[in-house]
Amino acid sequence: MCSHYQALKERENFLKVFAVQPPAEDGKLDMWPGYLGAFICKHPHADVGDGAVPAAHAVNGLFGLVPHWATDTKITKSTYNCRSETASQKPSFREAFKRNQRCIIPVDAFYEPDWRSGRAVATRVGHVDGCPIGIAGLWSSWKEPKNGWAFSFTMLTINADTHPLMNQFHKPTDEKRMVAILPPDRYQDWIEGSGPIGDFMVPFSADKLRARAEEPRSKKASSETSNLSLL
Repeated sequence: MCSHYQALKERENFLKVFAVQPPAEDGKLDMWPGYLGAFICKHPHADVGDGAVPAAHAVNGLFGLVPHWATDTKITKSTYNCRSETASQKPSFREAFKRNQRCIIPVDAFYEPDWRSGRAVATRVGHVDGCPIGIAGLWSSWKEPKNGWAFSFTMLTINADTHPLMNQFHKPTDEKRMVAILPPDRYQDWIEGSGPIGDFMVPFSADKLRARAEEPRSKKASSETSNLSLL
């Protein structure tokens, strides 16, 4: 699934599109598993009734969820995507699922391999209007041995066998999958945990997405993640 994406290049889009202030420090723009980038989640004090506290905030975390029992962050290489159908069961994700720790990963675009030519062709997928999109995810916090707490996140995925655009990617023998893209009018509902997670796992309209072949910026990173296991 999606192991490579472009984070928001324009900081003003955090407020303009997602109604949150950007993180205090910039993360990576060209994101791969294990890299530090922004995600949006419910503010820890959102329920105290103080109007000065925002409903959500953007923080930086590792791309690839690190469960509380992990001994290091190497697990990010295999936890950057989470099958929504089994999120409640898999050891890496079930605690975040149980705690309803939902997040939005704001992206300008994401990459998928197009195998229709017989070889993997890196393809950039973004909104047809060029605006950022929000991918549904889960987040977690992990106690680092020396540096305190670290945040991390994963992208939720859904079946794409019948999706007119996203069923073109990945090897012909593989199940077609796609990240769960949220409609903007449901961003707040998702963050607040309004309704079961499954209610949000709906394929995003193909008419609102545009794909074009584009080589990854880092060929080394591409080769390093091409054989990662997907959950």
